[in-house]
Amino acid sequence: QVQLVESGGGLVQAGGSLRLSCAASRGTFSSYAMGWFRQAPGKEREFVSGVNRRGTTSYADSVKGRFTVSGDNAKNTVYLQMNSLKPDDTAVYYCAARSGSYAYILPRDYEYWGQGTQVTVSS
Repeated sequence: QVQLVESGGGLVQAGGSLRLSCAASRGTFSSYAMGWFRQAPGKEREFVSGVNRRGTTSYADSVKGRFTVSGDNAKNTVYLQMNSLKPDDTAVYYCAARSGSYAYILPRDYEYWGQGTQVTVSS
């Protein structure tokens, strides 16, 4: 079983940047497809970004061009670089892992989840 721990959230002004990290307790990201999700109050959890086992990345339209996902297999860590942040980006951000090859967009397809990290963007 994989344990995921997110970090890097915080309070930032609109237009600012944050980098989230997701560290795995065991295993390597070459064994899992990874996803980043977020959940704002009163809303459903939504897909933000993903990286397949081959390293192919994907993004939600709402973050494309502003967010970048990357990974460091040696550190068992996946990152989400978030630039040009907007108040609408305010949410709890989660990383997730699934045993398949592809980073699907539905939360139900992921087996392992981190505890989440709060990102708040002020206007």
